[in-house]
Amino acid sequence: MENAGKPRLIVEHMSKSFGIVKAVQDVSLEVHAGEVRGLIGENGSGKSTLSAMICGSLKPDHGSMTFDGKTFRPKSIIDARSSGIAILLQERGTIDGMSVAENMFIGMEDDFKGRFGVNKEKMQKKAKEILHEIGADHIHPADLVNAYKFEDRKLVEVGRALYTNPEVLIVDETTSALSLQGREYIYNIIKDFKKKNKSVIFIGHDLDEIVHVCDTVTVLKDGKYVTTISGDDMNPAKMRGLMIGRENLGHYYRTDFKPDYDEKQVVLKAEHLNYKTVIRDVSLELHKQEILGICGLSDSGMHDLAKALFGAYKLDSGTVTIKNGSEVITNTTQAVRDKIAYLPKDRDSESLFMHTSIKDNISVTCFDQKKIGPLINKRHMKKVAKQQAESLNIRCSSINQLAAELSGGNKQKIVVGKWMANQADILIMDCPTRGIDVGVKAAIYDLICQMKAAGKSIIMLSEEMAEVIGMADRLLVIKDGAVQGEFLRDKTLTEHMLVEKII
Repeated sequence: MENAGKPRLIVEHMSKSFGIVKAVQDVSLEVHAGEVRGLIGENGSGKSTLSAMICGSLKPDHGSMTFDGKTFRPKSIIDARSSGIAILLQERGTIDGMSVAENMFIGMEDDFKGRFGVNKEKMQKKAKEILHEIGADHIHPADLVNAYKFEDRKLVEVGRALYTNPEVLIVDETTSALSLQGREYIYNIIKDFKKKNKSVIFIGHDLDEIVHVCDTVTVLKDGKYVTTISGDDMNPAKMRGLMIGRENLGHYYRTDFKPDYDEKQVVLKAEHLNYKTVIRDVSLELHKQEILGICGLSDSGMHDLAKALFGAYKLDSGTVTIKNGSEVITNTTQAVRDKIAYLPKDRDSESLFMHTSIKDNISVTCFDQKKIGPLINKRHMKKVAKQQAESLNIRCSSINQLAAELSGGNKQKIVVGKWMANQADILIMDCPTRGIDVGVKAAIYDLICQMKAAGKSIIMLSEEMAEVIGMADRLLVIKDGAVQGEFLRDKTLTEHMLVEKII
């Protein structure tokens, strides 16, 4: 191909700050035709900020871009998309209250003009064709998008990105939100882009995945360009060292291999839970100081189980009880009052108020603490938020910074902080390290161990088998909404043993 290997996108001296936080500092790079360029770095390294400037959702403070030999200054994501650059976001990029088809063609409604405005039938027909092409026939174009789970909404975004037939596709942590089948589809899209001499910028934290997918890798640290590597240099140990400044993180998971909890004290008990077709006769017990791991595929029902344990679903049958069975959890308000915490997989839409401050997000669970008569004690709220931000090392300009401006890892720290502020005794943590870097992962694992040592009990759900094997005292495998197996913590436990139950 005559254009193979030529620069398609040239980024020169790009910088972006949020207040005193310098998110990107003088970064330059080139992405070539037919290349899959990896972009890695710790949370807060500037990856998503750089990609946001490339796709038009953020305006750079300094710097310039050239795309296919022409000056490129996108005014918005829609503008960049019309120019040939599309992005698949890490977090939710769909809008509630709109249909699947309307979400898929935001900004492109003129393509479906009829005599009396937008021809919805034509729009839905095209959406159906695209959904069929990406293997998502179960998603119906006329349905409201909020009727679908997080993973399905990501597939709607995939369809949106591909509709414009882009020349450059930015994949920003998208695979971390998808099932194995969804990931394979993204990988096939990337292969197709390479064959067509198009370019991909692939942002991720899974370094094994980076090696599998990418041709070259650019490393960012503290908003600055570090280096670009390829070939044999693209190995996880070397990349980890470039990202964090050292190759050895020490012990990643727990180093003990003995289940260590109070078997006699049950702090939460679920009996014969049933909900629609996604939870089928599930019973379990959580003990004092136990880390109970639950794993399965994305569509196994385990994420629904997490919500059910927190009282978010009105069950068809079954009960969730605490305090030796003396109290039944029937709603989320009661769960919070009884010191049960829930950290959802989809943190941006289910756990954070994105356009409010870090202070407000952390203190929202403890408004009742130290009230002044009927009034909220604002001084106490500020003190609590500051304590959590400092203890969790949340990287921010101040606790008044908006949550939306932070990296994925720092957002997750806010979610943890608000439940620590509430002094929760039982924590239901659904994919607690999704979309965060190795350094923050290690910090989250260490915090879980600290909470266990302090007498708290944790239910840890994850699609990463290594994670639950590495952290759990006891492990349940979920498939088709039902418990398929139970394993105790043991150094001989392997992912292969779990796979036999999961698939």
